[in-house]
Amino acid sequence: MARGIGMARNKLSETRIRTLPVGIHSDGDGLYLRVRTGGSRQFVFIYKRAGERTEIGLGGHGQGTAPVSLVLAREKADAIRERLARGDELSTCKTFADVMDDVLDVKQASFRNEKHRAQWRMTLDVYAKPLHKKPIADITRDMIVETLKPIWSKIPETADRTRQRIAAVMDHAKARGLYVGDNPADWRGGLKELLPARQKLTRGHHAALDYKSLPAAIKRLRASVGVSARAVEFACLTAGRSNEVRSATWSEISFDENIWTVPPERMKAGREHRVPLCERAVTILRAQHQRATGVLVFEGGVEGRPISDTAMVKALRLASGDDSTLHGLRSSFRDWAGDMSSHSRETIETALAHILKDKTEAAYRRSDALEKRRELMDDWCKYCASAK
Repeated sequence: MARGIGMARNKLSETRIRTLPVGIHSDGDGLYLRVRTGGSRQFVFIYKRAGERTEIGLGGHGQGTAPVSLVLAREKADAIRERLARGDELSTCKTFADVMDDVLDVKQASFRNEKHRAQWRMTLDVYAKPLHKKPIADITRDMIVETLKPIWSKIPETADRTRQRIAAVMDHAKARGLYVGDNPADWRGGLKELLPARQKLTRGHHAALDYKSLPAAIKRLRASVGVSARAVEFACLTAGRSNEVRSATWSEISFDENIWTVPPERMKAGREHRVPLCERAVTILRAQHQRATGVLVFEGGVEGRPISDTAMVKALRLASGDDSTLHGLRSSFRDWAGDMSSHSRETIETALAHILKDKTEAAYRRSDALEKRRELMDDWCKYCASAK
């Protein structure tokens, strides 16, 4: 049992806190306020178990972007007392880096591939580095904000993934009793008031060709005889992601049904995705099939290897005349479908293989909506070929 636990509580008040001198002041039952030279104040919980003194930081009072009030400090202290009463360990010696390594070990089995595991490791190693040496129990929302600020506007998609992975580390710490309180990396827990919404920045990350300029770019692509140009056009016509297209194999193509079935391991959502093929997409595939020497639809310069992402980007930019990206073609499709077509949002989002969180949309997704999507992709195909 901690020394002081079971004694009187609520000795402090918000009014009294503002006048306390330098030192450590008890609120009772293990909760203290430490006042430092310079005026900063931090709540801590102190207890002893088996003769060993342990101190847990609960956050600063009236400082930073997420100040801890006396009421909140008492709530956090109550949570600690409950864990102590159950006999749980509340070690605070672990740093963020220690817990981060534990999380990566636990998640290893769930990673879809080596690339996914490496991305988790890289973002946490590089972009979360300012947190590495900090005790996990002392991580605050202000620390998260300062960690993300340098990358939030420059590489927004990676920045948000970093935030999500930091949140996973903090959730792991909470589950083990190493951190008490709300997750400081949770977007809706306060960060959305402190950082600009990511969706406003994403388009700048993946430069997208204006759909009004797309037919002219497609016309120039068709004038090229290279494999990379065919792969780009096919990606555009199917709204597929680069890795899905580059690694496509002939076993995934059904010429009888005009369907391309992308296996779960190559899909971002980890689920099989059936793509209805428009007439032009089928024409591209038949031409590729005639010259094929292996299993890949779009083979690169080295036998057995897919066309490179770099070659596809080069072909696209030669045709568009700007810095468009392959992923941006999906945005072009989404903008056209929303602005120029009468197809439903559910059909459009399913065509993009987006994860649908709404229950009604999710039920729609389970039905596949293949024929509705076929109509959508046929309309898109006609639009792409509309340059005069």
